[in-house]
Parts: sequence; structure tokens; C-alpha cells
Amino acid sequence: MTKRLASKHKVDRRLKVNLWGRPKSPFNSRNYPPGQHGKSKRGKTSDYGTQLEAKQKMKFYYGNMNERQFRNVYRKALQKKGNTTENLIGFLERRLDTVIYRAKFATTVFSARQLINHGHIKVNGRKVNIPSYSVTEKDTIEIKDKSKEMTVIAGSLVSKEREVPDYIQSDEKNKKAKLIRIPKFSEVPYPSIMEPNLVIEYYSR
Repeated sequence: MTKRLASKHKVDRRLKVNLWGRPKSPFNSRNYPPGQHGKSKRGKTSDYGTQLEAKQKMKFYYGNMNERQFRNVYRKALQKKGNTTENLIGFLERRLDTVIYRAKFATTVFSARQLINHGHIKVNGRKVNIPSYSVTEKDTIEIKDKSKEMTVIAGSLVSKEREVPDYIQSDEKNKKAKLIRIPKFSEVPYPSIMEPNLVIEYYSR
């Protein structure tokens, strides 16, 4: 298990939230930060600290992207015309690993990334093994024929933990999906409070 994958088991308590809304989150039973003084930690958070925490929550939620990747997404959102906050969410929701996760082909975004890295995903009939691949509304995403009976995919599809959002068209029988539109921030089914406006403020300092 990589350090990045292992970190998801600790991040909920560190950020004091059940970030992915999972029933097995350690935060559900220990809703305080880890460490000897986790229960007794108090004190007012500065504006910078609040912005940093919002950035960390969003970065971890989308599979613990590294800082360079996440900052590049912010820069693209800033350069694009329109609302920077909505642009940021749009770019993140267009990532192939996010679409695979939203379509319920994987239980977590980490698992979605593994499926892509291991060559189980095709886009428009061609294998794509880049999790950050940017999906468009014209693309058809599907599980490779030899991978369609994988237990991890079948288990995710029958899970009742979450539903497929309206902006994803999912064909469970044929293991195909489409991003039918770029979602607005208000449409994204985050299980915890996200504050992308604070992320913009953090990088705008």
C-alpha cells in the first residue's frame, strides 16, 4: 500500500470530518484529531488556517492530489472566463478518476485511480491510464471487456452508500458512463461541507 493510499485512513481525523461519508471512517468513533493531545486541542483558527484547511479538504477529497497538480487546476480555473470557483469544481469533476468514482465503478476515488492505472478503463474505445485525463461531454467511458466481472466493480455498483449524480449517465449493465454536463458546485454530492471559495482565497494570497 502506498503512503498516499494509506493516508486516507488518517485524514478524516486530522481534518475533523468524515470527508468521503463512509460508514467505516475512523472519525465516526473518534471525532477528534489524532495524537496524545487530540481531545484537548482548542484555540481559534486564523484566516490563513481556515483557508488552508479548506484547501486540504478539497485536495484530499479528490484522491489526495499532490500540491503541484492541485495548484495547476487552480491556475486553469483562474485563466478560464467565468466564475473561478465554479471553474475549479468543473475541472475537478471532469477528471477521469472522479467520473469513474461518480459512476460507482469504484467505492473510492483511490480505487478509481487504481482501475485507471492498471488499464481497466477505456475512453471512446481506447485504453486510458491517466487518472487526470479530462473528460468531455462527448466521451464514452467504459470498463474494459475483460475487467467487467471484477468483484471490486460489482461490489461498488450494488453499494447503497451513495447514488450516481444527475450529471453522470451510468449504464450499470454494460459498465459504461458519460459526463452529460459539467456540474455546478451546488450539484456535486459532497458528504461534508466544502468551501472552494476559501481555496481560491488561499491561492490568491
